[in-house]
Amino acid sequence: MKPGRIQSVLIANRGEIAVRIIRACRELGIRTAAVYSDVDRRALHVRMADQAYSLRGTTAAETYLHKDKLIGIAREARIDAVHPGYGFLSENPDFAARLEREGITFVGPTSSAIHALGDKTKARKLATKLGIPIVAGTLEPLGDDKEAIHVAEQIGFPVLLKASAGGGGKGMRIVRTREEFLPAVKTARSEARSGFGDDRVYLERYINKPRHVEVQVLADQYGSVVHLGERECSIQRRHQKVIEESPSMAIDETMRTKMGESAVALAREAGYTNAGTVEFLLDEKKDFYFLEVNTRLQVEHPVTELRTGIDIVKQQLSIAGGNPLQIAQTDVRFHGHVLECRIYAEDPANDFFPSTGVLRRYRPAQGPQVRVDNGFEEGIDVSVYYDPMLAKVITWGKSRADATAAMKRALHEFEIQGVQSTIPFCLFVLNHESFISGNFSTRFVEEHFASEQQKPVDQDELLAAAVGAFLIRKNAGERRDIENHQSKSSSQWKKLRTETYRS
Repeated sequence: MKPGRIQSVLIANRGEIAVRIIRACRELGIRTAAVYSDVDRRALHVRMADQAYSLRGTTAAETYLHKDKLIGIAREARIDAVHPGYGFLSENPDFAARLEREGITFVGPTSSAIHALGDKTKARKLATKLGIPIVAGTLEPLGDDKEAIHVAEQIGFPVLLKASAGGGGKGMRIVRTREEFLPAVKTARSEARSGFGDDRVYLERYINKPRHVEVQVLADQYGSVVHLGERECSIQRRHQKVIEESPSMAIDETMRTKMGESAVALAREAGYTNAGTVEFLLDEKKDFYFLEVNTRLQVEHPVTELRTGIDIVKQQLSIAGGNPLQIAQTDVRFHGHVLECRIYAEDPANDFFPSTGVLRRYRPAQGPQVRVDNGFEEGIDVSVYYDPMLAKVITWGKSRADATAAMKRALHEFEIQGVQSTIPFCLFVLNHESFISGNFSTRFVEEHFASEQQKPVDQDELLAAAVGAFLIRKNAGERRDIENHQSKSSSQWKKLRTETYRS
């Protein structure tokens, strides 16, 4: 695949997705420029890029959301294209439009397509026009508080507040009563403004036990659109995905075909180009509804890559460079089953509260059937300023059981000290009967997981206990290697992971 006219790319992001894009560019012979905040000056993506530029600041607003700084650096570095990754400015039509005016390629859809599909309310209007079912709700962002309450009462509680300009759970709130509504609107608008620079929110009827299934699409500038199958993303906490897989256990071939055709129709009608994801909800009757379009690369794109053998990031760069798609729908083939677990620096025993600190030990999993998209190294600080995701573990198997067994082994091997992580939670899910049977919804955490099931691990106490045990045995003449005692988990954690691995 030739990268067309693109010879250099500025990556307007951080963490594992910046590393992922750098690797794709390197394989295509494209020069890369990274950007970094003060907090990220020692980050892995900074070290890996051909060039790196400081954004001078700490918060997202001061750095990765600062359009002027990013465009100024792109000019200074004589950059051909900007890849936004996901989050931050990846679905911001104003940023895409400014790059277009500067003559810099945006690795993603055009600003007009983002307006049409990236804005959730506009996308709902387009789906309605095409006859694709949508969840009942507003087709316009909410107005003042009085109007907003009136609309919510018309829809009927519970309702779901959502950000118009972005996804990832930011700006999303379930509101069950009239009394909860105004505080929730205020919080949702604040989160949307902070996460996307746009505080508009809209309403949907809340579906009680939905499944979340999405379809990956690719589209070029010449009218070709293909879909790459679906991903199941129902295992979530705080409306953010934690475990994804493909294929989905919830749909049959007839529904799979209809969802794929709907996704392609939406992209084609909007004049969409590049990679995008069309998201759907399934209710308890297995009826599906259009949810939204993510006009960007998804966090979980490796699931589709492993199942189809298609490198989505390379496809993005090729399409952005003006090349036609070399893939027809009949060329897309699916192989086996794929799982992805997101590894967050969060404490499952404390309601998934972000866990910060220095990664004193950090050894990602390896081995057959395992891919790890990672953005951190040992000795790096996990800060409070950005999303706490450290890495993604992706496994492939001939069957769902094979992929699950590989995932359990990989999570068992992944070593993290210095912060808490979601690894124990992921193992809990993989062993739960509801997940094994495929009978689960987006309410899995609410229904099946209690924080007290996993106790936090005090790493300092653990290390002290290990050293004490070593000294006692040394004095007794029993020399043993202290490394065996400096494990990353308590006896309870080790028991959980051992039992999980064996099951």
